[in-house]
Amino acid sequence: VIVVAEAVNVMAIETKAAAAAAAVIAVAEAVNVMAIEIKAAAAAAAAAAKTITTFRDVPSSDRPALFLQKLSLCSAAFDLSSAPIPHNDVKLQTLLELVDYLGPAGSSAKFGEAAVQSAVRMVAANIFRPLPPSSSASAADSPLEPCIGIGADDDFEPFLDPAWPHLQAVYEFFLRFVASPQTDPKIAKRYVDHAFVRRLLDLLDLFDSEDPREREYLKTILHRVYGKFMVHRPFIRRAVADVLCRFVFETERHNGVAELLEVLGSVISGFALPLKEEHKLFLARALLPLHRPRCVAAYHQQLARCVAQFVEKDCKLADAVIAGILRYWPVTNSAKEVLLLGELEEVLEATQPPEFHRCAIPLFRQIGRGASSILMEQRPCSGPHHSKPQSHTPDNLSVFGKECKESLEPSRSKSNPKVRKLFLDADRELFEECSVRFQEDEAREDEVRKKREFIWKRLEEVAASKAVSNEPVLVF
Repeated sequence: VIVVAEAVNVMAIETKAAAAAAAVIAVAEAVNVMAIEIKAAAAAAAAAAKTITTFRDVPSSDRPALFLQKLSLCSAAFDLSSAPIPHNDVKLQTLLELVDYLGPAGSSAKFGEAAVQSAVRMVAANIFRPLPPSSSASAADSPLEPCIGIGADDDFEPFLDPAWPHLQAVYEFFLRFVASPQTDPKIAKRYVDHAFVRRLLDLLDLFDSEDPREREYLKTILHRVYGKFMVHRPFIRRAVADVLCRFVFETERHNGVAELLEVLGSVISGFALPLKEEHKLFLARALLPLHRPRCVAAYHQQLARCVAQFVEKDCKLADAVIAGILRYWPVTNSAKEVLLLGELEEVLEATQPPEFHRCAIPLFRQIGRGASSILMEQRPCSGPHHSKPQSHTPDNLSVFGKECKESLEPSRSKSNPKVRKLFLDADRELFEECSVRFQEDEAREDEVRKKREFIWKRLEEVAASKAVSNEPVLVF
């Protein structure tokens, strides 16, 4: 029995060894096959480079067919991070030829449906790809750094895609294709559809690329698509609002917020008057909440421009805008306070007296709270120097004096004399009346404080005199 068992074990070991050897041989053969296929593809690409002609080598009647052939060749995507192969060089050269073909010296005939379909398919095959992992992903996972990835860190170095020469050629081709007069919007809108636009805007797709060069092209292309295809405009606005809301309320991380706001700045300037209810909801639900993230400085310039344009188009939105900004006013971030105060100045330039009166109390109250900040000391008196805000001050000086009386005390801030002089020049009589009222309030508060101190002192004396007898004490 022992001999038989040993024989069985030996046979099992030999069987496993044979199976392992067979597996190694199979893997080696597969690697050899792959190497042969790669060499064959490179040879085919080199052969194709010799057989494919340029547009200058064919008559005008044959160029549309050659255009389709080159689009088909460029629709194949390759991993350019590996060692370069001849096919990549052929593809880049062909892409550059396609870009030149859409130039002034290119085709003058309208693109047919086959050309439009092939062009959009080629662009989608090249630009819609999985983005590499963020180089700041580990920092973004920290609750202390929620805004890494949109410029919050000065030492942050964005990832530069090694395939950018190819991507740049594809983006340039698509940009010229959309703007070309030979592109019929009625045909192109069937292929540059909602799904295509959504992939441009999606939070996890191209506008979240770390490469600033790619985001710059995307910004221009999105603006051209918005202008070319009127049927897509409502969808683009809704898609942008979705991206911005997801950034504010879910992730607080996105690389393309500033670029999206630049596009919106041009879009808002083209809104017809009176503004539609849809546009007002976009302001309230998508733009104003962007003041919430701590990293608002990365895109605040573009955001302030968008908000100011809404108020310039409809001054009745001013009080809602000011209330929205005050809602997200920081408590401990003085640098953000300065940014928001500068934005308020721009909004007040376009604000009319009725709207200003409705928001004067919360506005002055917030300015009074922030006047003690070191950075805010230099800013509170800069806004009223503008002509429009200064025209509102006489009617609201009493409100300002009531809400900001503590911050206007000479001992509170170095900039207070400037503020006091400004409002003194605006209406001396009203300012003196507010000053007298302020002094009366101070005297009344001082009297209440002294009375309270006297009561406590009397209570302590009576309690001390009755401490030994443990008798209850009634104090009047």
